[in-house]
Amino acid sequence: MRGMMATAIVVATAFALPVGASAAPTASPLGTWLNPYGSVAVRTGACGDRLCGWIVWASAEAQADAREGGVTGLIGTQLLENYRPTSGGWVGTVFVPDMGRRFYSKIEPVGSDGLRVKGCILHGLVCRSQLWHRVAQPPHA
Repeated sequence: MRGMMATAIVVATAFALPVGASAAPTASPLGTWLNPYGSVAVRTGACGDRLCGWIVWASAEAQADAREGGVTGLIGTQLLENYRPTSGGWVGTVFVPDMGRRFYSKIEPVGSDGLRVKGCILHGLVCRSQLWHRVAQPPHA
């Protein structure tokens, strides 16, 4: 239990704003997030000394799309993998279930309850992003 608490403190500290940062509140990456389509909810948390995120809810349509991409059990799938803090956000890998592929990714805070999640190909030359919003609870089926 102490080890888990120490890990949580290390992760929380790693994802905190640096000293001298803007006074405007920015989103902590820890929590539950809903994609802009309202079709997938992701809960983020520590995975070792990194940040990861797992799907905790998905609409029937998102689950069907994932099955077409070869993912049979969407709930519980690790969507965000091995994010580490960098200036202005976090970098890691995002898994796109309906494509069955992983992409380089960057997460940037937007205000106090938003995250811009960006996935890129061609070494970051071509990127797509979504604005995720914090939710207290995932939607109900």
